[in-house]
Amino acid sequence: MTQRGGNAKAAERAGHRPALLELPPAVLAEWWAPFEDHLAKERRLSRYTVRNYRQAFEDFYRWLAAQDLWARGFDALTTREMRDFVIEAQRRFDRRTLHNHASGLRTFFKFWLAPGRLKRNPLLNIPLPKLEKRLPKFLTEEQAVLLLAGPARLREEGKIDAATAMRDRLAMELLYGGGLRVSELVALNHGAIEPGAGVARVVGKGNKERLCPLGRVAIALVQQALAESPRDITPASPVLVNADGRRTTVRDVQLMLKRYLALAGLPMDLTPHKLRHSFATHLLNAGADLRVVQELLGHSQLATTQLYTHVSMARLQEIHAKAHPRG
Repeated sequence: MTQRGGNAKAAERAGHRPALLELPPAVLAEWWAPFEDHLAKERRLSRYTVRNYRQAFEDFYRWLAAQDLWARGFDALTTREMRDFVIEAQRRFDRRTLHNHASGLRTFFKFWLAPGRLKRNPLLNIPLPKLEKRLPKFLTEEQAVLLLAGPARLREEGKIDAATAMRDRLAMELLYGGGLRVSELVALNHGAIEPGAGVARVVGKGNKERLCPLGRVAIALVQQALAESPRDITPASPVLVNADGRRTTVRDVQLMLKRYLALAGLPMDLTPHKLRHSFATHLLNAGADLRVVQELLGHSQLATTQLYTHVSMARLQEIHAKAHPRG
């Protein structure tokens, strides 16, 4: 056991990760497939959440198989063994990922409790390491203006064409001005936008629909895109497309943003989701009601939105410390 572990670590140091154990098709068919069907069709969770839950299940299976515990069944798992699993998982995942995996596994066990396949949830009352309180990263208003100016700057320098500049500006305007998730952005169709009302009907997590105000600039860009498009636009046409007319992907948006972050000299670890953080933070800084921001973001729990109040308070304290004589 020790020698095998030493060889695995040596292989990782040499740049060769050991191959992951493939899950037997029978295990996936018996335990995973019905649960996946429940997540996608009944709970209507996003494919990203379903993917993360599968990763949690696969990782747990591999650990059980390595410990010769799989054959005993879930009901036979002891508190000690589950604590060992959590301790060992901390060596492979950061705390937030571990919490996400545990959440997925608890949901998995709860699902199989209902039809009586399981008698108990082995993860119940198993302590997890405390999460670090991390405030969302966001752009200042000045940085947001600088970032949004990037497409026009590259267009003036002849490095991108007018259509690309308009698409990139529109993508960032919708992320920052509308507070959209990047998955919501790339799924947005022209039929979901009401230019006269200045809003878009967005389908978010759990297939929940909400209205998002888009702002004057974003609406003007949408109307310009409609007027200048060389293709026929229908209600089902995507708002964001690549040069060949294909729907823009999440990865396309991520890479696009990196380009403009570098151009503006901003931190490269800022993601499209950080523009959503900036949207919420700037609204609260300007005095927007917390409940309104919750609705705009599509949060089901107010506690999720309240995280941004800490960001706003931290910013107020920073201003106070710099500007007030008693600061």
